[in-house]
Amino acid sequence: MESSSSHTYVFNPESPTELARLINQDQMLTQSMGGPFSGLPDTFSLHNILDLGCGSGGWVLDAALALPQAKVKGVDISHIMVDYANARAQTQQLSNASFSIMDISGPLDFPDAGFDLVNARALFAVLKREIWPSFLKECWRMLRPGGFLRLTEPLDVGHTSSAAVNRLGALCTQAISQNGYGFAPDGTFFGVAHLMAHWLQEQGYQHIHKQAHPLDFSAHADPWANQYHNIEVLYYQLKPLIVKMGLIADFAFDRLQQQALADMQREDFFALSFSLTVIGQKQGR
Repeated sequence: MESSSSHTYVFNPESPTELARLINQDQMLTQSMGGPFSGLPDTFSLHNILDLGCGSGGWVLDAALALPQAKVKGVDISHIMVDYANARAQTQQLSNASFSIMDISGPLDFPDAGFDLVNARALFAVLKREIWPSFLKECWRMLRPGGFLRLTEPLDVGHTSSAAVNRLGALCTQAISQNGYGFAPDGTFFGVAHLMAHWLQEQGYQHIHKQAHPLDFSAHADPWANQYHNIEVLYYQLKPLIVKMGLIADFAFDRLQQQALADMQREDFFALSFSLTVIGQKQGR
């Protein structure tokens, strides 16, 4: 069992606040993607599935429900999230879903060629930029020949009709970039999504497929409430880091966030963000 005391996650992985935020984020992302397996050409061949950085476990539970013949495993460094996810699996009677504690920034305790699908989503603030090469090698190692790697990452925090919301988003991406995450040269976006297809090509994956997922969180759109909560909690947690870095003063941040949340409640608030999924198939059968 790994400890989360030396994690690379930008947030505290044992925070109940972060757990609640990830529950909402997970639901929004899966819905915007069109389900847990969107983009995959063949789900009947999936018998052993691994989700890396599973968080609150929503994707694993959705996958286990959709494919009762498959064993779906989720790993995360957070004790509180793994405990929550295991409890949900038990209450939903999903015996084919399981969760364990593991640090995905290092070598993973799984055998070679053990999985038909390795899935990972929203690791842009989990893996420091120097960790991505070894992480991708581990994904390749754990996949059986013919298996799939599926990566999903947001491009940025989105674009809205509110200057305050956009300013908060810019502070967020700057802080994340300056703390060693992503590959954006100017810190204006998360800096992972645009490289994923290139990474898979370099590793030798075949049949690489890209799929964009728009998320409309405008005032009257269904995801608005979840994204409102996500933004409220996200920036509350990022505030100490952003202020400490000198990107904005404490009182100015509070005023900016209050304006952003007020703008989001306006009838004429419009907002759109995008995530990208890249799927590649390992050579051989």
